[in-house]
Amino acid sequence: MDVISVIRTKRDKGELSPEQIDWVIDAYTRGEVADEQMSALAMAILLNGMNRDEIARWTAAMIASGERMDFSSLSRPTADKHSTGGVGDKITLPLAPLVAACGAAVPQLSGRGLGHTGGTLDKLESIPGWRALLSNEEMLHVLDTTGAVICAAGDGLAPADKKLYALRDVTGTVEAIPLIASSIMSKKIAEGTGSLVLDVKVGTGAFMKNIEDARELASTMVALGTDSGVKTVALLTDMSTPLGLTAGNALEVRESVEVLAGGGPADVVELTIALAREMLDAAGVKDADPAKALADGSAMDVWRRMIAAQGGDPDATLPVAREQHVVTAPSSGVLTRLDAYDIGIAAWRLGAGRARKEDPVQAGAGVELHAKPGDTVTAGQPLLTLHTDTPEKFDYALKSLEGAWDIAAAGTAFTPNPIVLDRIA
Repeated sequence: MDVISVIRTKRDKGELSPEQIDWVIDAYTRGEVADEQMSALAMAILLNGMNRDEIARWTAAMIASGERMDFSSLSRPTADKHSTGGVGDKITLPLAPLVAACGAAVPQLSGRGLGHTGGTLDKLESIPGWRALLSNEEMLHVLDTTGAVICAAGDGLAPADKKLYALRDVTGTVEAIPLIASSIMSKKIAEGTGSLVLDVKVGTGAFMKNIEDARELASTMVALGTDSGVKTVALLTDMSTPLGLTAGNALEVRESVEVLAGGGPADVVELTIALAREMLDAAGVKDADPAKALADGSAMDVWRRMIAAQGGDPDATLPVAREQHVVTAPSSGVLTRLDAYDIGIAAWRLGAGRARKEDPVQAGAGVELHAKPGDTVTAGQPLLTLHTDTPEKFDYALKSLEGAWDIAAAGTAFTPNPIVLDRIA
């Protein structure tokens, strides 16, 4: 085997053989295949796709690159959730403790930001002292004692994906459906969860811009999970507008705590409860009411224990960016569009995301929304507040917001998209 032949096969729209796939994943994990060579292969996959057999074999090779975890010692069933990424998508933060408060164990392996979408680990690391990196023993202990854990995949879990995940972020290959499906499912299958709910985002702020592509991705992942013995279901959810009123790291943690306290934006609460119900059903937990667990404080109790168990201080003051810039509404009327992608790019440019895989992120950077589509606005009122530690980034972020919203005449009727667009099982 040689990597040039593998790249040429996919470049020329051929089907990779099982032997080619096994070899290139193993060789890349060992460092025999260089980043620039895997970048070329990833771009060829993005442009020319993979069939179901190739995706299944690629996923199996990613799993085989490392270890598999086992949660059979736990006293309660396991349920995990994965989002394909969106703007303002902080759902994992209130969701994991909520499902745990209802009786399932949630081993939530999460990632960092990809492109314009935020990363759960980046958000949680804005909490002073909180650790994303846990050993397998630490992860199992936190899960057993609190009911939920949110952490990074260990070095031994699908190490091929860990390398490729970071590479995709900086080579323009994030959107490749085969690579998204295999990345997500290799980690989730190797993780050992008994059931999995997938939140597949659809819209301008998602990697899947149209519902047909989202259905293809969801169906591919549901099939991969089901064939591996993991009960898997997917919800297609709207990402044309940012979720909630914040996009950024500490900003989204603060909003998540508001949800756990019984408040928070209605769309975040609605999606959190919808996903919680799917997770509990998949895990076989009956007669639990997620809405009640939010209202009575039991989900907040799990959150506090979970954060403390990973070294974080749930009472600590969250970082705040040193500089703010307010963007005002240019006219009066009804806000009918606020583009999720443009908001995500602005947050990324302000420092909430990274351009290179080794770049740090700013904990306080991001965008705060003061209105959502359907709201009536007045000319001159605050529409957005930009947050960053580096004010020279404001002009760059503002360029991404040109054309990011539409304001119609006062009294214009507006019907929002439903949060949940479809369900695939």
